[in-house]
Amino acid sequence: MAPPLAPTQEDISMLRSSNPILSKQDAFTPAAPQYGQSQFGRSPYQQYPPEAYGQAPAPQAPQARMTFDDVVTKTAVTMGTLAIAAGLAWMLVPDTLYFPAMVLSGLVGFVVVMVVSFRRNVSPGLVLAYSVIEGVFIGMISKVFEAQFPGIVGQAVLSTFIAAGVTLAAYKFFNIRVTAKFQKVVVISTMAFAAMMLVNFVFSLVSGSPGLRGGLTGEVSPIAYLFSAIAIVLAVLNLILDFDYIEKGVQMGAPASESWRGAFGLTVTMVWLYIEMLRLLSYIRR
Repeated sequence: MAPPLAPTQEDISMLRSSNPILSKQDAFTPAAPQYGQSQFGRSPYQQYPPEAYGQAPAPQAPQARMTFDDVVTKTAVTMGTLAIAAGLAWMLVPDTLYFPAMVLSGLVGFVVVMVVSFRRNVSPGLVLAYSVIEGVFIGMISKVFEAQFPGIVGQAVLSTFIAAGVTLAAYKFFNIRVTAKFQKVVVISTMAFAAMMLVNFVFSLVSGSPGLRGGLTGEVSPIAYLFSAIAIVLAVLNLILDFDYIEKGVQMGAPASESWRGAFGLTVTMVWLYIEMLRLLSYIRR
């Protein structure tokens, strides 16, 4: 198998502007090059070879590179950890504590996402900590919806994986190209939507009103359907950014440790997609 092509400045710029979870200025930079080759594929000794000085530097051992198998394996680990934490929270957290546990785990999970996203180097421990914390949140919110709409959790899980599978198939078979403009539109739209939902969440806690998204009972307004549809579309578009970002990282020869960042981004997006599927199905079940 041919070694990954050396990245260009344009490639690196494209990577830095991708999914807001995966987008990190120093993320997916190429792994350490072989001796005698610079980061961009040009030998630093072309004009003055080491032999001209009577000795050559000690060879540098090549750094392990990120692969698709690594990302798939680590994504399975993060998703599996999340599922186990969700199941334990469902069974062990008493009903009297479900609401505080849900709110606290949701807020702490959001903070961990920000910490992981802005760290220079990805921390596997923090990624797994996110999986556990978010698993508690998923377990609590799933239990609430399941009590109101029996069978909805299984439907939401199935719908989430079907949507992710169809998105991956479309990305590969239709050879979707993610342009800088596409990335910019998706990232800005996602951040704007997240800010709006955060304001709506705070408003709901303070006022006791369900706000724009609607509650678990009662009639569903058209605007609630609209926001759910927008959220699902944005989650799917972010999955496309995830796939593209990981693919470019592998092509550029990113360090193997960056597989954790790819798994983290996919897990965050899948959690978001699941919650929105859960909410939309609850509207339909009314």
